[in-house]
Amino acid sequence: MSIELLTFLFFLSLLVFLLLGLPLSFVLGGVSIVFLYFTWGPEAFYMVAAQAWGAMNKFTLVAVPLFIFMAMLLERSGVAKDLYDMMYLWFGPVGGGLAIGTVVICAIFSAMCGISGAAVVSMGTIALPSMLKRNYDKELALGCINSGGGWGILIPPSVIMILYALISGESVGKLFAGGVFPGLMLLVMVSIYIAVRCYFQPHLGPALPKAERGDWKKKFLALKAVFLPIVIVVMVLGSIIGGVTTPTEAAAMGVLGAIISALIYRQFTWALIKEAAIRTFRLTGMIMWILFGAYCFSAAYHGMGANRFIEDIMTYIPGGPWGTIIFIQIVIFVLAMVLDPAGIMMICVPVFLPVVVAHGFDPLWFGILFVINMEIGYMTPPFGFNLFYLKGIVPPGITMGDIYRSVIPYTLVESTGLAVVMIFPQIALWLPNKLL
Repeated sequence: MSIELLTFLFFLSLLVFLLLGLPLSFVLGGVSIVFLYFTWGPEAFYMVAAQAWGAMNKFTLVAVPLFIFMAMLLERSGVAKDLYDMMYLWFGPVGGGLAIGTVVICAIFSAMCGISGAAVVSMGTIALPSMLKRNYDKELALGCINSGGGWGILIPPSVIMILYALISGESVGKLFAGGVFPGLMLLVMVSIYIAVRCYFQPHLGPALPKAERGDWKKKFLALKAVFLPIVIVVMVLGSIIGGVTTPTEAAAMGVLGAIISALIYRQFTWALIKEAAIRTFRLTGMIMWILFGAYCFSAAYHGMGANRFIEDIMTYIPGGPWGTIIFIQIVIFVLAMVLDPAGIMMICVPVFLPVVVAHGFDPLWFGILFVINMEIGYMTPPFGFNLFYLKGIVPPGITMGDIYRSVIPYTLVESTGLAVVMIFPQIALWLPNKLL
């Protein structure tokens, strides 16, 4: 059977079973095993076992449950409430200030934990009711939470970056450093969008009335809310960049910081630990099964020799190397609308990374582009994770249609940010090359 027909049948089978609603991990693993058997014979099962065993032996994977556990603790510790109170005093007097402050808090939360859902759930519970109460446009409010919540996988630490490092062989520390400036740039771009829109349409995000604005004493006292988050960020990122710990060890430092936060806020109870641990087990289990399936997929893909076929196809894309990069980003963007980001990474990185390297592009830069695209995918309909996180906590009057419409302008802003990082690679590469 020709490689062209094998490749077509392989990806068609993946698509059909995914559209039937079967779990991604079982689709990846099952289809890969079937194709390996018919191309390599029974000996292929040894390859599957070796791939799974190799995945389980990677020390870096220990960071995944630790970062998730850290996020689950921070979500319920009370840090977000104090941050919002501080932001309310400092940003409230400005038109659209509560929305700008919300995305700032999302960025701070992203720098403390490595997943997206923590910031979305926290701000959806605390900031959204406050903004709606003060007559903020619901789509503006929903969109800023969706957008800012996605930065949990871009602003380090990031579980998705750890997975990319495992597949690509890139340094986790360099990926973390590479996500800092793009994340801050997106924060500035989204904040400018909110400020400009509320300047020309003040009714969308009215400033707080003078009676609700605090004096300077209250504002400066409220700044103490930033102290603990800064300590946690220094414990996690500072220890990695300073060479004190590996990313895995830094994840344990982050858990320690989250526990200290819960103790200070008097939220540290057996019930909190139990709930955080159970949610961590569930999410980690899902990620690990996807990872095992993805390793089977990678083995089958390379075993059939399809990588050379894909590279040959890419040569026919107009525009040369840059045309290829743009085409890859479009494919990832479309996939992110319907698939889990971790699954997309497992499917696409083995396929696209050799092509990117063959064209002379930096795989670290491509990794940051990939993660930005995944972050946009977290908030794009119909199946963006943040959309469903938010739907679970919004007031009854807000429909799924409201949530879908709210992300349109933010998706355009962040897609522009993706294009800027493509045009100016040093935004992502300067810091890792300087520090590491």
